[in-house]
Amino acid sequence: MYSGAVARTKDPAVRTLLIERAARMLRIREPITLRSLVAGTGVSTMAVYTHFGGMEGMWKALRQEGFTRLEARFAAMPASDDPVQDLTALVAAYLGNALEHTDLYRVMFDANFDLEDLKAAEATLEYLVRAAGRSRDAGRFRADTDPLQLAVQSWTVAHGLVSLVANGPLPRRSLTNGVPLLTALFTGSGDDPDRCRLSVESGWKHLHFTGACG
Repeated sequence: MYSGAVARTKDPAVRTLLIERAARMLRIREPITLRSLVAGTGVSTMAVYTHFGGMEGMWKALRQEGFTRLEARFAAMPASDDPVQDLTALVAAYLGNALEHTDLYRVMFDANFDLEDLKAAEATLEYLVRAAGRSRDAGRFRADTDPLQLAVQSWTVAHGLVSLVANGPLPRRSLTNGVPLLTALFTGSGDDPDRCRLSVESGWKHLHFTGACG
């Protein structure tokens, strides 16, 4: 519960509280109304208008939040002199973000809700595109490799693993399947198998998340 007064000025803690509560309510299929959203939080319905302009704005902010946190995770990833390792590390960061914020992750790709900033959400993919392009330019992948296509394929691997682990039926230890899956994908793009394996295993060490799943 938020231990604060009704806010007419914006408070990031209140905004986060309402977004995470809405995501959790969606997961357990609890009807969300203006009053049910703030029930038991210690803030009034006015907080929804203060932070989102109303329920419609809250829905947009809810979906956007998942991409906002993903972008922050990507932005914090250090670059190395091994672009294949870096590409793998981004996939691992994607997994970590999704499994740490599973309720928000479920909303990210729900077309029933609009986004506050579509371009900002789409920009998260560009992190993987740039890493794939660096790998190609460094000679790790074939010259005809399309960085966008490889980025989408890498994202698909991550999304598949998250869906199977976060929602069941696979246990958390199944995340290690990401290493052979990415190794196969990258060697198929021209990387040396032994070198690729080492890069992927190193990048995979960036998989960190809190909470339980699977």
